[in-house]
Amino acid sequence: MNILLDLFLTFAKIGFFTFGGGYAMIAMIENSCVERKQWISHDEMMNVTVIAESTPGPIAINCATFTGYKKAGFAGALAATLGMIIPSFVIIYLISMLLDNFLELTIIANAFKGIKIAVGILILDAAITMIKKMHNKKLPVTIMVCSAIIMLIINIFAWDFSSISLMLIASIVSLTVFILNGAPDQKGGAKK
Repeated sequence: MNILLDLFLTFAKIGFFTFGGGYAMIAMIENSCVERKQWISHDEMMNVTVIAESTPGPIAINCATFTGYKKAGFAGALAATLGMIIPSFVIIYLISMLLDNFLELTIIANAFKGIKIAVGILILDAAITMIKKMHNKKLPVTIMVCSAIIMLIINIFAWDFSSISLMLIASIVSLTVFILNGAPDQKGGAKK
């Protein structure tokens, strides 16, 4: 029962104190779940982030569900997911009940301008942390650099190309290389 409460409170804290959605929460999830509590490894965090990105639902909630399930099965997944959802729900509910024109208040509008900058920095921090921990693996680094260049070109020329299509292409390339090289064995080498 203690782990369920710990999962709930950890993710409730993340959900309560993080603005900007799932990408901004990744840094806090990694800090809490990988570095401090060691519930999951960094590689598991990277894998669940990639999987959560490509499955329906918010990234942070999918990460919370995975971590909770890994630590305490279905009950852990439920506790972590509720911890992530409840603070946001309560805050939005209170704002909707108490303030009709919440964002029209000058102080709130100015606060949200600052929050936008902080969210951008949190997302950048999460990306830099993940890049540093890729351990110079050639394929992921190549796919990342090519994807970044392609997205930059798409944005510069304002082409109508979905980032989802780019993710699908990257996953097909990665899967093709994996199949051509053979699945790695338990010691990290390729099958023969």
